[in-house]
Amino acid sequence: MINPTERLHWRRSRDCTGGTCVEVATVGDEVLIRDSKNLGIAPLAFTRAEWEAFVAGVKAGDFGFG
Repeated sequence: MINPTERLHWRRSRDCTGGTCVEVATVGDEVLIRDSKNLGIAPLAFTRAEWEAFVAGVKAGDFGFG
């Protein structure tokens, strides 16, 4: 759970341009993601294992668009 007084360190890709990016922060064993243009919406939360599986799938090319 996020401590309301805890300041999160949000990161985004160096390839992010124009302010339409996905941002990532870690809190304990959770990984949070949010849309940089909709900061008022609660971030999505994933376990570290879920996030690592997603990143591995991206690197392996498992998610194609088009």
